[in-house]
Amino acid sequence: MTHHLPTAAVAAVLLSACSLAPHYAPPAAAEVVSYKESGDWLPAYPADLQPRGAWWEAFGDPALNDLERQLQANPDLQAAVARFGEAHAVAQRAHSDLFPSVSARASAERERLSANAPLAQTFGGKSVTYNDFVTALDLSWEIDLFGRLRNTAAAAGAQAQASAADLAAVELSLRAELASDYFSLLGDDATIRLLEDTLGTYDRAYELTRNRYQEGIAAATDVDQADTQRQNARAQLAAVRRERAQLEHAIAVLVGQLPSSFSLARGTLSSAPPPIDYAMPSELLQRRPDVARAERAVAAANAQIGVARAAWFPVFTLGGAVGFEATQAAKWLNAPSQFWSVGPSAQVPVLDFGARSAINHQARASYEETVASYRKTTLVAFQEVEDSLAALHHSADELTADEAAAKSAASSARHADERYTAGVADYVEVTTTHTAALQAQRAALSARVAELNAAVALVRASGGGWSRTESALAGPVMP
Repeated sequence: MTHHLPTAAVAAVLLSACSLAPHYAPPAAAEVVSYKESGDWLPAYPADLQPRGAWWEAFGDPALNDLERQLQANPDLQAAVARFGEAHAVAQRAHSDLFPSVSARASAERERLSANAPLAQTFGGKSVTYNDFVTALDLSWEIDLFGRLRNTAAAAGAQAQASAADLAAVELSLRAELASDYFSLLGDDATIRLLEDTLGTYDRAYELTRNRYQEGIAAATDVDQADTQRQNARAQLAAVRRERAQLEHAIAVLVGQLPSSFSLARGTLSSAPPPIDYAMPSELLQRRPDVARAERAVAAANAQIGVARAAWFPVFTLGGAVGFEATQAAKWLNAPSQFWSVGPSAQVPVLDFGARSAINHQARASYEETVASYRKTTLVAFQEVEDSLAALHHSADELTADEAAAKSAASSARHADERYTAGVADYVEVTTTHTAALQAQRAALSARVAELNAAVALVRASGGGWSRTESALAGPVMP
């Protein structure tokens, strides 16, 4: 056996150089030179100065940084980590099939041979009782002549890398959602402060108007309008407080905590979002984890074509065994008790009524589907970047206009108060101008939140700090 096994192994290695999978190249994607929505409004910032991993730190908010650190407890993220571990294990299992399988066995049995069993005449037609002691090593090795096992391992490796990209996509999505909810909560905090200050002003105006009415200076309708105005502000305040509480509960769930035991102190909105290091078109397909996941799915489907094609050809297996067998324990491991066997076997497909043909058609159709999905994913990726750039651009314009409108509305409300005090305007003018001022101030706050959320959306659309090279953690893809 020592002479035949090396020869058989060398022959198996030489014969297993064939693969029936098509030569793989990533599908061609749309060529984009620059983003339409970036225009000439976005200043150029050195990309190397911006964080690519902890992108949220660019916003300079310690509370947000602390929340992002707590995200590791998120159940969805933990489930994605577990799915990646499962896919990695499947890839390792498929890769192990490329190598020989060696198992050890040992048994000690006492047996009785029937007097009527076949060949029992050899023992004089009598029942025979004997011992059978066996210890052996068994070898089984499928010779991957047509690349079935290698393509199976390649498909599993690509799926593991796709799972790594899925994990990155889940983490990026959760971190972006957390940041967006946090900025929305800060917007509610600012709105609550605005409404509380406004309500105090309205309460004082109500008391003043009521006193003027009691003195015969103001009409009863002025008192009713002042009361209506402050009650409307009180209702708005309650609604914003409810929204703020719900956002706080959502953030608690994102960081894996019970809403009942989680709270966030009031914060302050930053003046403007930081410069965002968004991916250029040439980099986007490498930095978007969903694009990388789609491309790895194409690679896996391409390898599965090779697996399907190999079904048309024989499966060759090299088997062998070596060990000792004896009827007496004292002679169990002696040299005369040694045995060995070695030899190939083949399983040749003959007739299956179209099953293998269907498998090949299925593999080809699956590949075409993944190619179409990849192209759709790349188109959506470019769309989302364009949408985010447009949102960031126009949010800045909207904020500028809303702040100017709020300033004018506040001035109009102040002038209306002066005119009413001087007796040259009625209270309808006061109510109208103050309502408009409050709406303009709330619109300006909403625009500030929208601008920050647009920056977060741009980070998410451009892939955050993830790079496709991180999928190498899933292990190499077999050629």
